Amino acid sequence: MLPTMRFPIAPRPVLFALALGAIFLAPQQQAQAQVTAFKQAVAETGARDDAIAEFYRAQDFEGVWTGTDQVHAARRSALLNALRRAGDHGLPVARYDADALERQMRNARSVRDLGIIEVEMTRMFLQYARDIQSGALVPQNVVSAIKREVEYTDRAELISGLLAAQPAAYLRGLAPRTVEYGSLMKQKMLLQEKSRTGGWGPTVNVSSLKPGDSGPAVLALRNRLMTMGYLGRTNARAYDTAMTAAVQSFQKAHGLEQDGVAGAGTIKELNESIDTRLKSVLVAMERERWLHRERGKRHILVNIPDFTAKIIDDGRITFETRSVVGANKEDRPTPEFSDEMDHMVINPSWYVPRSIVVNEYLPALRNNPNAVRHIEITDRRGRVINRSSANFAKYSARNFPYSMRQPPSRSNALGLVKFMFPNKYNIYLHDTPAKSLFSREVRAYSHGCIRLNDPFDFGYALLAKQEADPKGYFQSQLRTGREARVNLKEPVPVHIIYRTAFTDARGNLNFRRDIYGRDARIWDALQKAGVELNLVQG
Repeated sequence: MLPTMRFPIAPRPVLFALALGAIFLAPQQQAQAQVTAFKQAVAETGARDDAIAEFYRAQDFEGVWTGTDQVHAARRSALLNALRRAGDHGLPVARYDADALERQMRNARSVRDLGIIEVEMTRMFLQYARDIQSGALVPQNVVSAIKREVEYTDRAELISGLLAAQPAAYLRGLAPRTVEYGSLMKQKMLLQEKSRTGGWGPTVNVSSLKPGDSGPAVLALRNRLMTMGYLGRTNARAYDTAMTAAVQSFQKAHGLEQDGVAGAGTIKELNESIDTRLKSVLVAMERERWLHRERGKRHILVNIPDFTAKIIDDGRITFETRSVVGANKEDRPTPEFSDEMDHMVINPSWYVPRSIVVNEYLPALRNNPNAVRHIEITDRRGRVINRSSANFAKYSARNFPYSMRQPPSRSNALGLVKFMFPNKYNIYLHDTPAKSLFSREVRAYSHGCIRLNDPFDFGYALLAKQEADPKGYFQSQLRTGREARVNLKEPVPVHIIYRTAFTDARGNLNFRRDIYGRDARIWDALQKAGVELNLVQG
Protein backbone atom coordinates (compact mmCIF):
# COMPACT_ATOMS: atom_id res chain seq x y z
CA MET A 1 0.00 0.00 0.00
CA LEU A 2 1.30 3.47 -0.84
CA PRO A 3 1.96 5.76 2.13
CA THR A 4 0.66 9.30 2.39
CA MET A 5 2.38 11.75 0.09
CA ARG A 6 4.28 14.03 2.43
CA PHE A 7 7.94 13.76 1.56
CA PRO A 8 10.35 15.95 3.52
CA ILE A 9 13.76 16.19 1.81
CA ALA A 10 16.40 18.00 3.76
CA PRO A 11 17.83 20.51 3.18
CA ARG A 12 14.68 21.54 1.26
CA PRO A 13 11.93 20.20 3.55
CA VAL A 14 9.13 21.77 1.55
CA LEU A 15 9.99 19.88 -1.61
CA PHE A 16 7.60 16.94 -1.53
CA ALA A 17 5.34 18.43 1.12
CA LEU A 18 4.47 21.24 -1.27
CA ALA A 19 5.00 19.33 -4.48
CA LEU A 20 3.03 16.24 -3.72
CA GLY A 21 0.96 17.28 -0.78
CA ALA A 22 -2.10 17.38 -3.00
CA ILE A 23 -1.88 13.64 -3.59
CA PHE A 24 -3.71 11.65 -0.93
CA LEU A 25 -4.32 7.97 -0.57
CA ALA A 26 -7.55 6.87 -2.01
CA PRO A 27 -10.09 5.40 0.35
CA GLN A 28 -9.35 1.85 1.49
CA GLN A 29 -11.41 0.29 -1.27
CA GLN A 30 -9.30 2.14 -3.88
CA ALA A 31 -5.89 1.48 -2.31
CA GLN A 32 -5.12 -1.52 -4.47
CA ALA A 33 -5.86 0.46 -7.61
CA GLN A 34 -3.41 3.15 -6.45
CA VAL A 35 -0.70 0.56 -5.83
CA THR A 36 -1.34 -0.99 -9.24
CA ALA A 37 -1.12 2.41 -10.97
CA PHE A 38 2.20 3.18 -9.27
CA LYS A 39 3.70 -0.20 -10.16
CA GLN A 40 2.45 -0.02 -13.72
CA ALA A 41 4.06 3.38 -14.16
CA VAL A 42 7.34 2.03 -12.74
CA ALA A 43 7.18 -1.00 -15.03
CA GLU A 44 6.38 1.00 -18.17
CA THR A 45 8.95 3.74 -17.53
CA GLY A 46 11.64 1.34 -16.37
CA ALA A 47 11.24 -0.88 -19.42
CA ARG A 48 13.35 1.58 -21.43
CA ASP A 49 16.45 0.46 -19.54
CA ASP A 50 17.21 -3.24 -19.07
CA ALA A 51 19.12 -2.85 -15.79
CA ILE A 52 16.45 -0.62 -14.26
CA ALA A 53 13.67 -2.91 -15.46
CA GLU A 54 15.41 -5.95 -13.98
CA PHE A 55 15.94 -4.18 -10.65
CA TYR A 56 12.30 -3.19 -10.25
CA ARG A 57 11.01 -6.59 -11.37
CA ALA A 58 13.14 -8.21 -8.67
CA GLN A 59 11.38 -6.19 -6.00
CA ASP A 60 7.88 -6.34 -7.44
CA PHE A 61 8.06 -2.73 -8.69
CA GLU A 62 8.17 -1.25 -5.18
CA GLY A 63 9.72 2.21 -4.88
CA VAL A 64 13.03 3.02 -3.20
CA TRP A 65 12.97 6.83 -3.42
CA THR A 66 9.41 8.06 -3.20
CA GLY A 67 8.13 6.68 0.10
CA THR A 68 7.39 8.92 3.08
CA ASP A 69 9.57 7.09 5.62
CA GLN A 70 12.96 8.37 6.76
CA VAL A 71 14.88 5.81 4.70
CA HIS A 72 13.38 7.05 1.45
CA ALA A 73 13.73 10.68 2.56
CA ALA A 74 17.42 10.18 3.30
CA ARG A 75 18.00 8.67 -0.14
CA ARG A 76 16.23 11.55 -1.88
CA SER A 77 18.13 14.12 0.11
CA ALA A 78 21.50 12.48 -0.48
CA LEU A 79 20.91 12.11 -4.23
CA LEU A 80 19.73 15.68 -4.76
CA ASN A 81 22.65 17.04 -2.73
CA ALA A 82 25.11 14.95 -4.75
CA LEU A 83 23.61 16.11 -8.05
CA ARG A 84 23.86 19.72 -6.97
CA ARG A 85 27.55 19.26 -6.13
CA ALA A 86 28.44 17.43 -9.36
CA GLY A 87 30.21 20.54 -10.65
CA ASP A 88 32.71 20.29 -7.80
CA HIS A 89 34.00 17.17 -9.54
CA GLY A 90 34.10 18.76 -12.97
CA LEU A 91 31.17 16.66 -14.17
CA PRO A 92 28.62 17.73 -16.81
CA VAL A 93 25.96 19.09 -14.48
CA ALA A 94 23.32 19.31 -17.21
CA ARG A 95 23.13 15.50 -17.18
CA TYR A 96 21.77 15.52 -13.65
CA ASP A 97 19.52 18.56 -13.42
CA ALA A 98 18.39 18.53 -9.80
CA ASP A 99 16.16 21.57 -10.40
CA ALA A 100 14.33 19.77 -13.20
CA LEU A 101 13.87 16.77 -10.94
CA GLU A 102 12.44 19.02 -8.24
CA ARG A 103 10.03 20.59 -10.70
CA GLN A 104 8.90 17.13 -11.75
CA MET A 105 8.22 16.31 -8.09
CA ARG A 106 6.47 19.61 -7.52
CA ASN A 107 4.16 19.05 -10.46
CA ALA A 108 3.25 15.46 -9.59
CA ARG A 109 -0.49 15.04 -9.16
CA SER A 110 -1.04 11.29 -9.22
CA VAL A 111 0.54 8.05 -8.14
CA ARG A 112 1.34 7.43 -11.80
CA ASP A 113 3.38 10.64 -11.80
CA LEU A 114 5.06 9.36 -8.68
CA GLY A 115 5.99 6.09 -10.41
CA ILE A 116 7.58 8.02 -13.28
CA ILE A 117 9.58 10.11 -10.78
CA GLU A 118 10.69 6.94 -9.02
CA VAL A 119 12.30 5.57 -12.16
CA GLU A 120 13.78 8.93 -13.13
CA MET A 121 15.57 9.15 -9.78
CA THR A 122 17.05 5.69 -10.31
CA ARG A 123 18.12 6.60 -13.84
CA MET A 124 19.76 9.81 -12.64
CA PHE A 125 21.49 8.01 -9.78
CA LEU A 126 22.96 5.43 -12.17
CA GLN A 127 24.15 8.12 -14.59
CA TYR A 128 25.78 10.13 -11.81
CA ALA A 129 27.30 7.05 -10.19
CA ARG A 130 28.90 5.88 -13.41
CA ASP A 131 30.24 9.33 -14.30
CA ILE A 132 31.78 10.13 -10.93
CA GLN A 133 33.19 6.65 -10.47
CA SER A 134 34.50 5.85 -13.96
CA GLY A 135 34.39 9.07 -15.97
CA ALA A 136 31.86 11.06 -17.96
CA LEU A 137 33.52 10.10 -21.26
CA VAL A 138 34.59 6.83 -22.86
CA PRO A 139 38.31 7.51 -23.46
CA GLN A 140 38.78 5.62 -26.73
CA ASN A 141 35.80 7.43 -28.22
CA VAL A 142 37.75 10.67 -27.77
CA VAL A 143 41.37 9.63 -28.41
CA SER A 144 42.03 6.30 -30.10
CA ALA A 145 45.55 6.08 -28.62
CA ILE A 146 44.04 5.82 -25.14
CA LYS A 147 43.82 2.06 -24.86
CA ARG A 148 42.87 2.14 -21.19
CA GLU A 149 40.21 -0.35 -20.20
CA VAL A 150 38.01 1.52 -17.76
CA GLU A 151 36.53 -0.62 -15.00
CA TYR A 152 32.77 -0.11 -14.66
CA THR A 153 30.78 -1.27 -11.65
CA ASP A 154 27.75 -3.36 -12.58
CA ARG A 155 24.66 -1.14 -12.44
CA ALA A 156 22.69 -3.64 -10.36
CA GLU A 157 25.59 -3.64 -7.90
CA LEU A 158 25.45 0.16 -7.71
CA ILE A 159 21.76 0.10 -6.82
CA SER A 160 22.10 -2.69 -4.26
CA GLY A 161 25.09 -0.92 -2.75
CA LEU A 162 23.08 2.25 -2.26
CA LEU A 163 20.15 0.42 -0.68
CA ALA A 164 22.41 -1.39 1.78
CA ALA A 165 24.37 1.69 2.88
CA GLN A 166 23.98 5.07 4.47
CA PRO A 167 23.11 6.95 1.27
CA ALA A 168 25.09 10.16 1.73
CA ALA A 169 28.24 8.25 2.67
CA TYR A 170 27.75 5.82 -0.22
CA LEU A 171 27.40 8.61 -2.75
CA ARG A 172 30.48 10.40 -1.38
CA GLY A 173 32.43 7.15 -1.68
CA LEU A 174 31.76 6.74 -5.40
CA ALA A 175 34.41 9.26 -6.45
CA PRO A 176 38.04 8.11 -6.58
CA ARG A 177 39.44 8.16 -3.06
CA THR A 178 43.02 8.65 -4.13
CA VAL A 179 45.14 11.39 -2.66
CA GLU A 180 45.67 12.72 -6.17
CA TYR A 181 41.96 13.10 -6.90
CA GLY A 182 41.37 14.95 -3.65
CA SER A 183 44.34 17.24 -4.29
CA LEU A 184 43.22 17.99 -7.84
CA MET A 185 39.72 18.79 -6.64
CA LYS A 186 41.09 21.16 -4.01
CA GLN A 187 43.36 22.89 -6.52
CA LYS A 188 40.49 23.17 -8.98
CA MET A 189 38.43 25.09 -6.44
CA LEU A 190 41.39 27.35 -5.56
CA LEU A 191 41.94 28.17 -9.23
CA GLN A 192 38.24 28.89 -9.73
CA GLU A 193 38.22 31.24 -6.75
CA LYS A 194 41.37 32.97 -7.99
CA SER A 195 39.81 33.33 -11.44
CA ARG A 196 36.69 34.93 -9.95
CA THR A 197 38.79 37.45 -7.98
CA GLY A 198 40.93 38.74 -10.83
CA GLY A 199 43.31 35.95 -11.75
CA TRP A 200 47.08 36.31 -11.77
CA GLY A 201 47.15 39.86 -13.01
CA PRO A 202 48.84 41.31 -16.12
CA THR A 203 50.98 39.05 -18.29
CA VAL A 204 54.70 39.60 -18.72
CA ASN A 205 55.08 41.21 -22.14
CA VAL A 206 58.73 40.58 -22.92
CA SER A 207 60.66 37.91 -24.81
CA SER A 208 63.03 37.07 -21.95
CA LEU A 209 64.46 38.30 -18.64
CA LYS A 210 67.53 37.32 -16.67
CA PRO A 211 68.97 37.93 -13.18
CA GLY A 212 70.19 41.50 -12.82
CA ASP A 213 67.56 42.99 -15.15
CA SER A 214 65.23 45.78 -14.03
CA GLY A 215 62.41 47.83 -15.44
CA PRO A 216 58.62 47.47 -15.94
CA ALA A 217 58.82 43.91 -17.28
CA VAL A 218 60.70 42.76 -14.18
CA LEU A 219 58.01 44.35 -12.00
CA ALA A 220 55.35 42.50 -14.01
CA LEU A 221 57.30 39.24 -13.53
CA ARG A 222 57.66 39.94 -9.80
CA ASN A 223 53.95 40.65 -9.38
CA ARG A 224 52.85 37.60 -11.34
CA LEU A 225 55.16 35.30 -9.37
CA MET A 226 53.78 36.73 -6.13
CA THR A 227 50.18 36.29 -7.23
CA MET A 228 50.89 32.73 -8.33
CA GLY A 229 52.44 31.91 -4.95
CA TYR A 230 56.04 31.35 -6.06
CA LEU A 231 57.43 34.54 -4.52
CA GLY A 232 56.75 36.10 -1.11
CA ARG A 233 55.73 39.72 -0.70
CA THR A 234 58.55 42.00 -1.81
CA ASN A 235 59.14 45.52 -3.11
CA ALA A 236 62.25 44.51 -5.03
CA ARG A 237 62.58 46.32 -8.34
CA ALA A 238 65.37 44.22 -9.82
CA TYR A 239 65.67 40.55 -10.84
CA ASP A 240 67.37 39.56 -7.58
CA THR A 241 68.28 36.23 -5.97
CA ALA A 242 64.78 35.81 -4.46
CA MET A 243 63.19 36.27 -7.87
CA THR A 244 65.71 33.87 -9.42
CA ALA A 245 64.77 31.22 -6.84
CA ALA A 246 61.07 31.86 -7.51
CA VAL A 247 61.59 31.42 -11.27
CA GLN A 248 63.41 28.15 -10.58
CA SER A 249 60.49 26.93 -8.45
CA PHE A 250 58.10 27.86 -11.24
CA GLN A 251 60.28 26.09 -13.79
CA LYS A 252 60.40 22.92 -11.68
CA ALA A 253 56.60 22.91 -11.38
CA HIS A 254 56.25 23.24 -15.14
CA GLY A 255 58.87 20.75 -16.33
CA LEU A 256 61.28 23.41 -17.55
CA GLU A 257 65.06 23.65 -17.24
CA GLN A 258 65.67 25.10 -13.77
CA ASP A 259 68.22 27.76 -14.68
CA GLY A 260 66.46 30.71 -13.03
CA VAL A 261 66.36 32.59 -16.33
CA ALA A 262 62.94 33.65 -17.62
CA GLY A 263 63.56 32.69 -21.23
CA ALA A 264 60.97 32.40 -23.98
CA GLY A 265 59.68 29.00 -22.78
CA THR A 266 59.36 30.14 -19.18
CA ILE A 267 57.64 33.40 -20.16
CA LYS A 268 55.18 31.45 -22.32
CA GLU A 269 54.24 29.16 -19.43
CA LEU A 270 54.05 32.10 -17.00
CA ASN A 271 51.58 33.86 -19.26
CA GLU A 272 49.17 30.93 -19.56
CA SER A 273 45.78 31.91 -18.18
CA ILE A 274 44.05 30.44 -15.16
CA ASP A 275 41.32 29.13 -17.46
CA THR A 276 43.89 27.19 -19.47
CA ARG A 277 45.25 25.66 -16.26
CA LEU A 278 41.73 24.90 -15.04
CA LYS A 279 41.04 22.93 -18.20
CA SER A 280 44.13 20.81 -17.53
CA VAL A 281 42.99 20.11 -13.97
CA LEU A 282 39.47 19.16 -15.05
CA VAL A 283 40.88 16.80 -17.67
CA ALA A 284 43.23 15.31 -15.07
CA MET A 285 40.27 14.63 -12.76
CA GLU A 286 38.46 12.85 -15.59
CA ARG A 287 41.59 10.83 -16.30
CA GLU A 288 41.85 9.91 -12.62
CA ARG A 289 38.30 8.54 -12.81
CA TRP A 290 39.32 6.41 -15.79
CA LEU A 291 42.05 4.88 -13.63
CA HIS A 292 39.75 4.27 -10.65
CA ARG A 293 41.16 0.85 -9.79
CA GLU A 294 43.60 -0.90 -7.48
CA ARG A 295 46.98 0.10 -8.88
CA GLY A 296 49.16 -2.25 -6.85
CA LYS A 297 51.06 -1.73 -3.59
CA ARG A 298 54.12 -1.64 -5.83
CA HIS A 299 53.59 -0.32 -9.33
CA ILE A 300 55.36 1.51 -12.13
CA LEU A 301 53.97 4.86 -13.27
CA VAL A 302 55.02 6.38 -16.58
CA ASN A 303 53.65 9.87 -17.18
CA ILE A 304 54.13 10.57 -20.88
CA PRO A 305 54.19 14.42 -20.90
CA ASP A 306 56.24 14.50 -17.68
CA PHE A 307 58.91 12.31 -19.34
CA THR A 308 59.41 10.26 -16.18
CA ALA A 309 59.13 6.66 -15.03
CA LYS A 310 58.62 5.99 -11.34
CA ILE A 311 58.42 3.02 -9.03
CA ILE A 312 55.75 3.54 -6.37
CA ASP A 313 55.76 1.52 -3.16
CA ASP A 314 52.80 1.94 -0.78
CA GLY A 315 51.97 5.33 -2.27
CA ARG A 316 55.56 6.65 -2.05
CA ILE A 317 57.97 7.25 -4.93
CA THR A 318 60.97 4.98 -4.27
CA PHE A 319 62.68 5.38 -7.65
CA GLU A 320 62.43 7.92 -10.45
CA THR A 321 64.22 8.39 -13.74
CA ARG A 322 63.88 10.52 -16.84
CA SER A 323 62.31 8.96 -19.89
CA VAL A 324 62.06 9.45 -23.64
CA VAL A 325 58.63 8.71 -25.15
CA GLY A 326 57.13 8.35 -28.60
CA ALA A 327 57.57 11.13 -31.12
CA ASN A 328 54.50 13.15 -32.05
CA LYS A 329 54.22 11.98 -35.64
CA GLU A 330 52.58 9.20 -37.62
CA ASP A 331 52.14 6.08 -35.49
CA ARG A 332 54.86 6.88 -32.95
CA PRO A 333 53.03 8.50 -30.00
CA THR A 334 53.09 6.26 -26.93
CA PRO A 335 49.65 4.78 -26.16
CA GLU A 336 48.06 4.84 -22.70
CA PHE A 337 47.20 1.57 -21.00
CA SER A 338 47.91 -0.62 -17.96
CA ASP A 339 49.53 -4.05 -17.86
CA GLU A 340 51.89 -6.18 -15.75
CA MET A 341 55.68 -6.34 -15.99
CA ASP A 342 56.76 -9.94 -15.50
CA HIS A 343 60.36 -10.06 -16.72
CA MET A 344 63.38 -8.19 -17.97
CA VAL A 345 65.83 -9.17 -20.69
CA ILE A 346 69.51 -8.39 -20.11
CA ASN A 347 71.64 -8.11 -23.28
CA PRO A 348 68.53 -8.09 -25.47
CA SER A 349 68.28 -8.58 -29.18
CA TRP A 350 66.23 -5.99 -31.00
CA TYR A 351 63.63 -7.56 -33.23
CA VAL A 352 62.87 -4.67 -35.51
CA PRO A 353 59.14 -3.84 -35.70
CA ARG A 354 57.60 -4.51 -39.08
CA SER A 355 56.66 -0.84 -39.51
CA ILE A 356 60.30 0.20 -39.17
CA VAL A 357 61.50 -2.63 -41.42
CA VAL A 358 59.29 -1.70 -44.38
CA ASN A 359 59.05 2.06 -43.91
CA GLU A 360 62.65 2.89 -42.99
CA TYR A 361 65.03 0.03 -43.75
CA LEU A 362 63.58 -1.48 -46.93
CA PRO A 363 63.92 1.79 -48.94
CA ALA A 364 67.58 1.96 -47.87
CA LEU A 365 68.14 -1.70 -48.84
CA ARG A 366 66.65 -1.14 -52.30
CA ASN A 367 69.31 1.49 -52.93
CA ASN A 368 72.13 -0.41 -51.24
CA PRO A 369 71.93 -4.05 -50.10
CA ASN A 370 74.69 -3.35 -47.59
CA ALA A 371 72.79 -0.59 -45.83
CA VAL A 372 72.20 -0.92 -42.07
CA ARG A 373 74.88 -3.60 -41.78
CA HIS A 374 74.49 -3.72 -38.00
CA ILE A 375 71.06 -5.34 -38.52
CA GLU A 376 70.75 -9.02 -39.46
CA ILE A 377 68.18 -9.93 -42.12
CA THR A 378 66.54 -13.29 -41.38
CA ASP A 379 64.14 -15.60 -43.15
CA ARG A 380 61.03 -17.20 -41.69
CA ARG A 381 63.16 -19.85 -39.95
CA GLY A 382 65.39 -17.26 -38.33
CA ARG A 383 68.35 -17.95 -40.60
CA VAL A 384 70.54 -15.00 -41.61
CA ILE A 385 70.30 -14.43 -45.35
CA ASN A 386 73.13 -13.50 -47.71
CA ARG A 387 72.51 -9.87 -48.66
CA SER A 388 74.45 -10.17 -51.91
CA SER A 389 72.10 -12.86 -53.20
CA ALA A 390 68.92 -10.98 -52.34
CA ASN A 391 67.18 -8.65 -54.79
CA PHE A 392 65.59 -6.12 -52.45
CA ALA A 393 64.44 -3.96 -55.36
CA LYS A 394 61.68 -6.41 -56.22
CA TYR A 395 60.02 -6.17 -52.80
CA SER A 396 57.40 -3.76 -51.53
CA ALA A 397 56.20 -3.08 -48.04
CA ARG A 398 53.44 -5.61 -48.61
CA ASN A 399 55.50 -8.58 -49.84
CA PHE A 400 58.89 -8.15 -48.12
CA PRO A 401 59.45 -11.70 -46.77
CA TYR A 402 62.20 -11.09 -44.22
CA SER A 403 62.56 -10.02 -40.63
CA MET A 404 65.37 -7.97 -39.13
CA ARG A 405 67.24 -8.39 -35.86
CA GLN A 406 70.01 -6.52 -34.11
CA PRO A 407 72.10 -8.85 -31.87
CA PRO A 408 73.00 -7.88 -28.28
CA SER A 409 75.63 -5.14 -28.02
CA ARG A 410 76.22 -1.75 -26.43
CA SER A 411 75.08 -0.12 -29.68
CA ASN A 412 71.84 -2.13 -29.75
CA ALA A 413 68.79 0.13 -30.16
CA LEU A 414 67.44 -1.28 -26.88
CA GLY A 415 70.71 -0.75 -25.06
CA LEU A 416 71.64 -3.45 -22.57
CA VAL A 417 68.33 -4.18 -20.88
CA LYS A 418 64.61 -4.08 -21.63
CA PHE A 419 61.69 -4.42 -19.22
CA MET A 420 58.76 -6.42 -20.51
CA PHE A 421 55.05 -6.29 -19.81
CA PRO A 422 53.80 -8.26 -22.85
CA ASN A 423 51.05 -6.32 -24.62
CA LYS A 424 49.52 -6.15 -28.07
CA TYR A 425 50.93 -2.66 -28.63
CA ASN A 426 54.54 -3.93 -28.44
CA ILE A 427 55.44 -1.25 -25.90
CA TYR A 428 58.10 -1.77 -23.25
CA LEU A 429 60.70 0.13 -21.21
CA HIS A 430 64.35 -0.09 -22.22
CA ASP A 431 67.89 1.24 -22.19
CA THR A 432 69.24 3.22 -25.15
CA PRO A 433 72.64 4.19 -26.53
CA ALA A 434 71.23 7.65 -27.37
CA LYS A 435 71.94 9.19 -23.96
CA SER A 436 72.07 12.82 -25.12
CA LEU A 437 68.28 13.01 -25.52
CA PHE A 438 67.75 12.81 -21.76
CA SER A 439 69.20 16.30 -21.26
CA ARG A 440 66.44 17.88 -23.36
CA GLU A 441 63.36 19.51 -21.92
CA VAL A 442 60.93 17.83 -24.33
CA ARG A 443 61.83 14.19 -24.82
CA ALA A 444 59.48 12.77 -27.46
CA TYR A 445 61.72 10.97 -29.94
CA SER A 446 61.11 7.21 -29.81
CA HIS A 447 58.97 4.94 -31.98
CA GLY A 448 56.56 4.53 -29.05
CA CYS A 449 58.49 2.59 -26.41
CA ILE A 450 59.79 4.27 -23.26
CA ARG A 451 63.54 4.76 -22.98
CA LEU A 452 65.03 5.12 -19.49
CA ASN A 453 67.88 7.37 -18.43
CA ASP A 454 68.91 5.05 -15.56
CA PRO A 455 67.90 1.57 -16.72
CA PHE A 456 70.44 -0.34 -14.59
CA ASP A 457 69.31 1.39 -11.39
CA PHE A 458 65.71 0.75 -12.42
CA GLY A 459 66.58 -2.95 -12.76
CA TYR A 460 68.33 -3.02 -9.39
CA ALA A 461 65.24 -1.48 -7.75
CA LEU A 462 62.98 -4.13 -9.28
CA LEU A 463 65.30 -7.01 -8.34
CA ALA A 464 65.72 -5.75 -4.75
CA LYS A 465 62.48 -7.54 -3.88
CA GLN A 466 63.89 -10.94 -4.84
CA GLU A 467 67.70 -10.80 -4.79
CA ALA A 468 70.00 -10.32 -1.78
CA ASP A 469 72.50 -8.54 -4.06
CA PRO A 470 70.40 -7.12 -6.92
CA LYS A 471 73.23 -5.12 -8.46
CA GLY A 472 75.64 -8.04 -8.32
CA TYR A 473 73.12 -10.41 -9.86
CA PHE A 474 72.23 -7.96 -12.64
CA GLN A 475 75.88 -7.29 -13.45
CA SER A 476 76.74 -11.00 -13.50
CA GLN A 477 74.09 -11.54 -16.19
CA LEU A 478 75.28 -8.48 -18.08
CA ARG A 479 78.92 -9.59 -18.18
CA THR A 480 78.09 -12.79 -20.08
CA GLY A 481 77.13 -10.75 -23.13
CA ARG A 482 74.43 -13.33 -23.79
CA GLU A 483 70.72 -12.64 -23.92
CA ALA A 484 69.19 -13.59 -20.55
CA ARG A 485 65.59 -13.50 -19.41
CA VAL A 486 65.12 -12.65 -15.72
CA ASN A 487 61.62 -13.26 -14.38
CA LEU A 488 60.11 -11.08 -11.69
CA LYS A 489 58.82 -13.38 -8.96
CA GLU A 490 56.05 -10.88 -8.26
CA PRO A 491 54.78 -9.17 -11.44
CA VAL A 492 54.56 -5.39 -11.13
CA PRO A 493 51.59 -3.43 -12.54
CA VAL A 494 52.59 -0.80 -15.10
CA HIS A 495 50.39 2.23 -15.70
CA ILE A 496 51.24 4.42 -18.68
CA ILE A 497 49.35 7.64 -18.13
CA TYR A 498 49.12 11.10 -19.66
CA ARG A 499 48.79 13.94 -17.16
CA THR A 500 49.45 17.57 -18.02
CA ALA A 501 48.27 18.52 -14.54
CA PHE A 502 49.22 16.62 -11.39
CA THR A 503 50.17 17.32 -7.79
CA ASP A 504 53.37 16.62 -5.88
CA ALA A 505 53.80 15.08 -2.43
CA ARG A 506 52.79 18.40 -0.83
CA GLY A 507 49.65 18.73 -2.93
CA ASN A 508 51.05 21.55 -5.10
CA LEU A 509 50.09 21.71 -8.75
CA ASN A 510 52.47 20.83 -11.56
CA PHE A 511 51.78 21.40 -15.24
CA ARG A 512 53.28 19.91 -18.38
CA ARG A 513 52.85 20.64 -22.07
CA ASP A 514 50.18 18.75 -24.00
CA ILE A 515 52.74 17.18 -26.34
CA TYR A 516 50.26 15.05 -28.30
CA GLY A 517 47.27 17.41 -28.06
CA ARG A 518 45.25 14.70 -26.30
CA ASP A 519 44.11 16.81 -23.37
CA ALA A 520 42.83 19.53 -25.69
CA ARG A 521 40.62 16.94 -27.39
CA ILE A 522 39.40 15.58 -24.06
CA TRP A 523 38.55 19.08 -22.85
CA ASP A 524 36.55 19.75 -26.02
CA ALA A 525 34.61 16.52 -25.43
CA LEU A 526 34.01 17.37 -21.77
CA GLN A 527 32.77 20.82 -22.72
CA LYS A 528 30.41 19.38 -25.33
CA ALA A 529 29.12 16.98 -22.66
CA GLY A 530 28.27 19.96 -20.43
CA VAL A 531 31.28 20.51 -18.16
CA GLU A 532 31.48 24.16 -17.13
CA LEU A 533 34.84 25.79 -16.55
CA ASN A 534 34.07 28.24 -13.77
CA LEU A 535 30.86 26.81 -12.35
CA VAL A 536 29.84 28.40 -9.05
CA GLN A 537 28.07 25.83 -6.90
CA GLY A 538 25.26 26.92 -4.65
